Amino acid sequence: MKPFFFLPILVISYSSFSQETFKLVNPSSVATPRGYSQVAKVDLGNATMLLISGQVPLDKQGNLVGKDDFARQTEQTFQNIKNIIEESGGNMSHLAKLSYFIRDVSKIQIVRNIRDKFINVQNPPASTLVEVSHLYREDVLIEIEATAIIPKK
Repeated sequence: MKPFFFLPILVISYSSFSQETFKLVNPSSVATPRGYSQVAKVDLGNATMLLISGQVPLDKQGNLVGKDDFARQTEQTFQNIKNIIEESGGNMSHLAKLSYFIRDVSKIQIVRNIRDKFINVQNPPASTLVEVSHLYREDVLIEIEATAIIPKK
């Protein structure tokens, strides 16, 4: 007989959140998307958690930055994350998690070199790397999701 494992699952309905504890927003510092929100802000009591949608190398007006230039696209993507966190009252040291989706995993050192200009390298956030065959547009080479926890003052 195989062992049976029971894993408890936490289910929270969207309707159980009040407007004060959960907000979906589109910061003015990045392009406004169609069909989704850039950030889910969750009030944790003594901190605000930001669940940041996958950021891509688009400027505030929605124009691609760095066509065919992986390093420039990565830099713009991190700049978008920084803009969102700062507009929400935090800084890049509040990053808790980064998830990378790149089309060529051999370029991870480029990502790390650029990331290190934006984060506290002594205490880096948790991270995940996934190589993908395509992103939402053929000319986009990287997408990064982020989670930040900003303490309340």
